Amino acid sequence: MKTFLRNLRGVAFIGGITVNTIFWFIPIFLLSILKLVLPLAPVRRVIYRILMAIGENWISINSQLMHYAGSVEIHTHGVENLRRDGWYLVIANHQTWVDIVVLQAALNRRVPFLKFFIKQQLIWFPLLGIAWWAMDMPFMKRFSPSYLAKNPHMKGKDLATTRRACEKFRDMPTSVLNFIEGTRFSEQKRLNRKSPYKNLLQPRAGGFAIALSSMGELFTSIVDITLVYPDGATRFWDMCCGDDVRVIVDVRERSLEPWLADGNYESDREFRKKLHSWLSNVWTEKDGAISRLASDHTREDHG
Repeated sequence: MKTFLRNLRGVAFIGGITVNTIFWFIPIFLLSILKLVLPLAPVRRVIYRILMAIGENWISINSQLMHYAGSVEIHTHGVENLRRDGWYLVIANHQTWVDIVVLQAALNRRVPFLKFFIKQQLIWFPLLGIAWWAMDMPFMKRFSPSYLAKNPHMKGKDLATTRRACEKFRDMPTSVLNFIEGTRFSEQKRLNRKSPYKNLLQPRAGGFAIALSSMGELFTSIVDITLVYPDGATRFWDMCCGDDVRVIVDVRERSLEPWLADGNYESDREFRKKLHSWLSNVWTEKDGAISRLASDHTREDHG
């Protein structure tokens, strides 16, 4: 019976999220059609503002459901100086699917509506695919090494597709999220990839470099976010079922050094080397911060 009630709570939570999504999807869908048939810049800007306001309302209700129905407790530090009219490149570590909804809740209405890189295949995801497209989420088309070996003429095409997606963000203040590790952390992945960090996988610079080269001169700063789950990373379904989730969202705003926006990641070997070194230093700091923040919260629990 206990398991049944737990799963029933999870189904009810998903139901609430679904109803909220369908409610906001209707105006998003109608506005996306209008955006297609009236491709005039002034009209698109007005539609964009309305879509972003809808997105913020959508996230706000989801956040309330997370807090009260899902029992999610978010401790956010360092967001005081962020602005809704800024341009931010947001980087974060990645531990669980819960990260996305946590970041949306923590940054909603503190920065411009958060955009994140999405695999191009997910454009076909029911409802959400159209909503993501309407809100100008950057879709990434990645080719595997084996595919490129058979089709060498396609090399660089995936980067060009992503760069075109980022070009859309030049007209309005934007926040672009990039999970630098490229995938969710697990101890097994850490060992398999021989990561030098205790709590992180090695950073991957590709998506980060594309965003910088596409609109680096526009960014106000880099928002470096460290996500910490003191009780261990929680699976999305466990969150839906009401398991207590504590997460620390530690925000550090980093100035955008001019060389980061000026380099050519694809053709300049020295720039690639310097960028990898910069990210390694950031990740070393983040690795230490995760251990420190988790330890501090553990001491608080026993204090």
